[in-house]
Amino acid sequence: MRKRIAIATIGTQGDVQPYVALAKALKEHGYSVVVGASSDFEDLVRGNGLEFHSLGTNIQSFLTQSLFENAMSQNMFVNMPALLAQGQKIVDTAARLSWSMAQDADVIILNLNTSYGIDMAEALDIPAIMSALQPLNTTSEFPLCAYSVPDLGPIFNRLTYAAANVQQAYYDMPRNRLRRELMGLQPRKKGGFFKDTEGHNLTTLYAYSPLVSSRPRDWPKSAIVTGYWRLRDTSGWEPSGQFREFLDAGSKPVYIGFGSMPFGASRNTQILKEAVRAWGGRAVVSRGWGGIDSSDLPKTIYAIDQAPHDKLFQHMSGVVHHGGAGTTSAGLHAGCPTFVVPQAVDQPYWGRRVHDLNCGPEPVRLRKLTPAILASALDDLTTNQQYASNARALAAKLQAEDGTAKAIKHIERVMSNYQPKAMRKRA
Repeated sequence: MRKRIAIATIGTQGDVQPYVALAKALKEHGYSVVVGASSDFEDLVRGNGLEFHSLGTNIQSFLTQSLFENAMSQNMFVNMPALLAQGQKIVDTAARLSWSMAQDADVIILNLNTSYGIDMAEALDIPAIMSALQPLNTTSEFPLCAYSVPDLGPIFNRLTYAAANVQQAYYDMPRNRLRRELMGLQPRKKGGFFKDTEGHNLTTLYAYSPLVSSRPRDWPKSAIVTGYWRLRDTSGWEPSGQFREFLDAGSKPVYIGFGSMPFGASRNTQILKEAVRAWGGRAVVSRGWGGIDSSDLPKTIYAIDQAPHDKLFQHMSGVVHHGGAGTTSAGLHAGCPTFVVPQAVDQPYWGRRVHDLNCGPEPVRLRKLTPAILASALDDLTTNQQYASNARALAAKLQAEDGTAKAIKHIERVMSNYQPKAMRKRA
């Protein structure tokens, strides 16, 4: 009988797409795979020939509410408690739906947003494998990427991870309730996202390239950087006739997008139009979920429906984006000089990494972006030959990696070495 692998992830497209890539690779290796995600991504999962299991709510609706807009652009502290409460409800629903998905699984692959899977694996007596799209294990080499704080040395860096462990209480409260109500388990003995209830390190697969973010020397052996899990387009996408006319009408444009978080649409659109006019070049923007109003754009800016980045970026001279892990990967794999305009979480970290690799200008937070800053960055992005040369050289090395193949080797190792509770007791 084929081994069955359950993958649970909730979030925006950047939180789902790499797991679809991994699931496709696992299926090609002969495994039965089910991907659990929010209802937004059923078409993405099924469209890649995979089994889909809904984990509940539409994330786009959650992100477009006024509370999120206000938290991102006005007062985080005033609006965040209500958002956290809603987030807990989303996680609670996802966990209960994941429980049914996991019943016939031989292993569960999960991430920070679905860490309840650690408890499910314990209850079902199967292995759990953690994963992440950004570096999260404690290290003294740099501060936690989710915090926008400077690197002040080894002691301070480790303290940022200790602070994150305090936040674990927020996740443990609903998890312990679910352990009791859903799984018949006692409360967790020990906390942490990367350990089981006994405090043992879980194998954690990091789905990014060590060429972009090197593996810290003080990480445990259980933390493995595999390389990116890339979902290559199989739709046969090509530029439409109208888009092809735009591409052929002048110099290569720059892609500009702000990801799946639709905050500040009016402000972002005005910055975009003024910056492109002052710069004098041409741009392509994505309608998508991002905060751009495409209804009244000048002829130098072309608005496109969502297109696969690995194909779209081949037609660009550079890319400007929010710094999500997936979009950063797509731009670097395409050899595009990159300017990152981060909003939150790990996006500033990837912006710094792109700049440190000398593949683009220093990142600027979206809330600090002005038309003058963006115009200057666009000019730098498209005229600095060092950015272009470094981006092409890095792309050649990234193309040689196979992150999903390396991940599968470790998944198979975990499954083959796993000992059920009865065997561990006898030992």
